[in-house]
Amino acid sequence: MNNELTSPDTALAPTPTLRELFGGFLGLGLISFGGALPLARRALVERRRWLTSDEFTDLLGLCQFLPGGNVINLSVAIGMRFRGVSGALAGLLGLIAGPSLVVIGLGVLYEHTQNDPHVRHLFAGLAAAASGLLISMAFKIVLPLRNKPLAALIAALGFVAVAVLRLPLLPTMLVLTPLSIYVAARSAR
Repeated sequence: MNNELTSPDTALAPTPTLRELFGGFLGLGLISFGGALPLARRALVERRRWLTSDEFTDLLGLCQFLPGGNVINLSVAIGMRFRGVSGALAGLLGLIAGPSLVVIGLGVLYEHTQNDPHVRHLFAGLAAAASGLLISMAFKIVLPLRNKPLAALIAALGFVAVAVLRLPLLPTMLVLTPLSIYVAARSAR
């Protein structure tokens, strides 16, 4: 794991401009095929320093609760936080513009090569790499919870409910969200 976590000693970057929001999310979208979430934390917390580690975890929790893709929600929420509606549009367009064009091009290419055994092996390797990135991101997301045992317990309950017991996400969130709000409010006192 990378030890470049944002600490109180590490200053956040100045408020990003619309161009920086667009460019930041464009870059994130272009380098993160298979899902931007594993690279989003590194880009937003460690490299660009737009958010602290705790802010990222809190914002991601909100974005996971909302309908739609987590990173799409994250781009809108971060853009909105820094530059209002125009920032939300800049983040969203930056995230989806480049990858949309690349995916269209790759779709055309795949249509002509889908039966090639080399292409099938390529996709198996990509799936393994994406799994590794997801596991790495999970460890980094959990780190801010290491000093918050009740929050870690709620996260563990969510994991067990959805991944192990295969309970539907919406009812799980409807039970755990009020519980986590209660725990957070109580620990803030």
